[in-house]
Amino acid sequence: MAVYGGIQAHEVERWLNALTNAAYDRRCPLTKVHGGNARARTARQDLLHLATAFRGGERSRDAVADGLSRWCQHYLTEAEWYVLVGGRRPAAQAKPAPRVSEPTSDTPNADEQAADDALEVLYQHRVG
Repeated sequence: MAVYGGIQAHEVERWLNALTNAAYDRRCPLTKVHGGNARARTARQDLLHLATAFRGGERSRDAVADGLSRWCQHYLTEAEWYVLVGGRRPAAQAKPAPRVSEPTSDTPNADEQAADDALEVLYQHRVG
């Protein structure tokens, strides 16, 4: 289970902007939220619903902040969360040291490289 901090009410506007921009950036991991296109569409719809409710005055800052925190817990990985709050990949997500019996390879495989590239793009949308 990933550990996420709460989103403060005074940060709601910044989080809405950052998450919406990241969700529609085709280079970013949030465009294809873990699970495919249907899940990504649902994630974007949920995010736009929160933004509309906040900007239309239907929900308070506190309620939207709670909703955004739940959205992040539901749709983001821990690494994506840390990138958005202004950090880099957390130590727990860093590549573990190889065992002595395992052959070492200094070149990352294609999946690892793609994930690192996507996190670099997401870093452009950070809130912190």
